[in-house]
Amino acid sequence: MLSISPANPQPLYLQVVDQLRALILAGDLSPGDPLPSVRQLAIDIATSVITTRRAYLELEREGLIVTRPGRGTFVAELDAHQRRSAALALLQRELGGWLARAQALGVEPRALQDLLDSAIEREVRR
Repeated sequence: MLSISPANPQPLYLQVVDQLRALILAGDLSPGDPLPSVRQLAIDIATSVITTRRAYLELEREGLIVTRPGRGTFVAELDAHQRRSAALALLQRELGGWLARAQALGVEPRALQDLLDSAIEREVRR
């Protein structure tokens, strides 16, 4: 379900958060769907329980998952505002990565803005 890489510069818990968030927002995980226990997910992705617990706490703080003691962790019911807020948070994080990458490559902010504008215009025309 998740693809976590120690070679990725992003912290492991954020890789888990971002991938689960994307699965939830895309509808691949539906409200009420059970998630693996913290311990089972740690085994599945070969990471520590602390890493998976931190990821689950972050997702719970965002309102994307709920933990019911003794029953497990589940995808939360999201209203339109929560879904939009979570989607924007995901996109903002991804854009931050793109901005850092562009800066490292020496791409000027205006050139990056032009690329974004062109991409948006192409998608609107579809």
